[in-house]
Amino acid sequence: MNFIATADAPPAAGHYSQAVSANGFLFVAGQLPIKRDGSIPDGVDEQTRQALSNVNAILVAAGSSLDRVLSSTVYVSNIELWPEVNRVYSEVFCNHRPARTVAVSPQLHFGALIEVQVIALA
Repeated sequence: MNFIATADAPPAAGHYSQAVSANGFLFVAGQLPIKRDGSIPDGVDEQTRQALSNVNAILVAAGSSLDRVLSSTVYVSNIELWPEVNRVYSEVFCNHRPARTVAVSPQLHFGALIEVQVIALA
């Protein structure tokens, strides 16, 4: 088991790792849309892009990439945001279609509108 950490994504803010690699899999902790300067962008479009950018940075640090994602869980603060989140998500993942779960979580940390967690191949 290896613990993954990169300065290219927000540091773990509690007792957890950005990701853990085990048996050929990467388990990426839920990523909020936090920029490197600690700010959160406005709007669900930019927040979705930032959360996925954070996920990608962690995957790259672990020697993987978005096209190796097997499964994702996307938390949204309001289901009415889903069409815009799905549009951006599909732009970022292009033709790659990992299994996905969408969950409504009305109180994401720091008032974020979205959080993304993934499992990928190492």
